[in-house]
Amino acid sequence: MGGSVSFAPGVGPRDYSPPPGGSDGDDDEGHFVPPEPPPLPASDTTARFAWLGAVGGPILLLLAVLLGWDMTWWLTTACIGGFLGGCATLVVRMHPGDEDDDDPGRGAVV
Repeated sequence: MGGSVSFAPGVGPRDYSPPPGGSDGDDDEGHFVPPEPPPLPASDTTARFAWLGAVGGPILLLLAVLLGWDMTWWLTTACIGGFLGGCATLVVRMHPGDEDDDDPGRGAVV
């Protein structure tokens, strides 16, 4: 009924030892070396300002709170407006065609 496997002494999988002398000289066989990744694309001025607003707005607001600055209308407007404007710019500039949904049934390519 049970599905246990018993090995004779000295014959089990833990008793394996590699053949003496190592491999046949093909040390690099099967060793994968990935290609160099392509360089990052150059960013434009609009994307740089959008990231500056999206990240810099909350940082400036947090810095103003931590240092006890007076929260004037222009500081609040710059922080919140920079964040909202930067995020909106980054979302609008996203490329909807980046995902390759042309042939989803191909599976893994070996």
